[in-house]
Amino acid sequence: MKQANIFMAFLRVGLLGYGGGPASIPLIQKEVVDNYQWMNDEEFSDMLAIGNTLPGPIATKLAGYIGYRVSGVLGMVNAIFASVVPTVVLMIILLTSLANFREYDWVQGMTRGVLPVVAVMLGVLTWGFFKKSNTDFGWLKASLLVIVSIILIQLVGIHPAVIIAALILFVLLKPSSKNKGKKGGEKS
Repeated sequence: MKQANIFMAFLRVGLLGYGGGPASIPLIQKEVVDNYQWMNDEEFSDMLAIGNTLPGPIATKLAGYIGYRVSGVLGMVNAIFASVVPTVVLMIILLTSLANFREYDWVQGMTRGVLPVVAVMLGVLTWGFFKKSNTDFGWLKASLLVIVSIILIQLVGIHPAVIIAALILFVLLKPSSKNKGKKGGEKS
């Protein structure tokens, strides 16, 4: 039953994730966190952050990791297969048929109409992560982090993966508040 659930979860992502990896991320989160509860929001955001620092398509990396985590190597292969094969088949079918009709206005309008939908899905996902960061950092620190990240990415031109890696290193290397309390306040 677990393999069937993995297959169906990533088949839905593969079929409905029109627009590539960014469009697939909210769908994967819905399946993994809400529908099957294989992980919570915090684990998903950690996995997404690490996955974004690695090369390759994000949807495939997420499928592989989640499949492996849920059901080992067989689950990994199952999840990757379920997420990739429908996309490949649909891509071949759609590209061959749309190539014949690409001059028509309705085809151009259809492809342009997908962009706002993907933007809204990413906005909802981003807002969820921002709300979660409020509980960890507070609104001021979270807002500052967003503003500094936007400046570094858009104005300075630093690649987002570099910023994500730097933030991961910062979190891993900074002393935790639990250790600070033990050093000054506890007696041995």
